[in-house]
Amino acid sequence: METIAFMMHLNEGQKQAYKKRHDEIWPELKKVLKEAGISDYAIFLDEETNILFAVQKVTENSTRQNLKNEEVVKKWWDFMADIMEVNPDNSPVAKPLEKVFYMA
Repeated sequence: METIAFMMHLNEGQKQAYKKRHDEIWPELKKVLKEAGISDYAIFLDEETNILFAVQKVTENSTRQNLKNEEVVKKWWDFMADIMEVNPDNSPVAKPLEKVFYMA
């Protein structure tokens, strides 16, 4: 199991919309994420910068790189595009973060 982290950017004033949408995450999306080997997925918000910090555990044989091909993932991206920074295909602009410290 590996832990990965990345940052995204939330548009100004969209905290409540973002939280509400994730509180009501679609069961079919959650299923696809779990099937791809993702677990313990958490997203935190720095309200001063509107930076979203995400951390998730992924299995050794994770297929998370293939999620971009899943219809439910594409629909989620479209659903979220109005409240966060996105790429031309509506996927979130995500910056991977390097782990520089870990304490067990």
